[in-house]
Amino acid sequence: MGIFDFLSGEFIDVIHWVDDTRDTMVWRFEREGHAIKYGAKLTVREGQAAVFVHEGQLADVFTPGLYFLETNNMPILTTLQHWDHGFRSPFKSEIYFVNTTRFTDLKWGTKNPIILRDPEFGPTRLRAFGTYAVKVADPAKFLLEIVGTDGEFTMDEISYQIRNIIVQEFSRVIAGAGIPVLDMAANTKDLGRIVAEAISANIAEYGLSIPEFYIENISLPPAVEEALDKRTSMGVVGDLNRYTQYATAEALAKGGAASDGMGAGLGAGLGMAIGTQMAQRGPWGAGAAAPPPPPPPVEHVWHIAENGETSGPFSKAKLGRMASEGKLTRETYVWTPSQDGWMRAEDVAELAQLFTVLPPPPPGA
Repeated sequence: MGIFDFLSGEFIDVIHWVDDTRDTMVWRFEREGHAIKYGAKLTVREGQAAVFVHEGQLADVFTPGLYFLETNNMPILTTLQHWDHGFRSPFKSEIYFVNTTRFTDLKWGTKNPIILRDPEFGPTRLRAFGTYAVKVADPAKFLLEIVGTDGEFTMDEISYQIRNIIVQEFSRVIAGAGIPVLDMAANTKDLGRIVAEAISANIAEYGLSIPEFYIENISLPPAVEEALDKRTSMGVVGDLNRYTQYATAEALAKGGAASDGMGAGLGAGLGMAIGTQMAQRGPWGAGAAAPPPPPPPVEHVWHIAENGETSGPFSKAKLGRMASEGKLTRETYVWTPSQDGWMRAEDVAELAQLFTVLPPPPPGA
């Protein structure tokens, strides 16, 4: 490069950054010897911030706009002012462009299950995963705390640390929330807001913020989900006896209509198994009360009519003793509340047997 090209280059310098990587958070403007020229034009676009570092110290932060770097407003010495050092300035200045837009669709998840105490199921383990977005809220602090002198800092270099913070805060919040596992799906929005607030307080020390945080799913271990599915199935079945009868009829129908022996054997085997289960439960099914015994027969009481007067009531046993004593004869008129009018004792089937102990009088007597 000729001397005149070099000198002309010292008077014109354009500093800007166009990012097409979509994952670069910080990029350092590379200049030979890290010397910023006198009158350089600095362009900071929307969604960017420029951090000016002079002689190793953070000097200023530029927001979106157009700036001219001159000695009257910047603590910069150009190479032309130090020609005695061979056109190499001993004062080093650097500009770091910081991407202040949101980095979206970032994934997070619990690597190991979280143990908590559920109000309904007791000690329970669960997993969760979702997405979040992060952005640089304080470019100067982010450069000092995280980036350092890295000339090209990407999201991958900080995402692992952010995921660790998210899992830590999520575990703490979910364990102390006291929300039943079955109700967490209805409260993911509130849980996400609480977790995001807790995370923001931590990563603010890095100059970052979490504008978006989503909980996509909270799941139980497979064994617990299987037990929960069984419980749900029992609730759907309802009346177990009626379901058993229906399943038996279906199995027998499918077994009888099947064209191969396997279908018939399966249907008959299932029917026999369910029939055995029903037999073990008893004729009225498990938990069903046996029908009550029939009520005892109502014992009749009798009244006697003698000489125009009635006496009684007498039980059948009493009438039997009266018949043996001769106080009740076949001709005696008797009446009971279920009887239509007075009848002779021998004409009443229930009382006629009282007189069969002794032979009746012979005909014609």
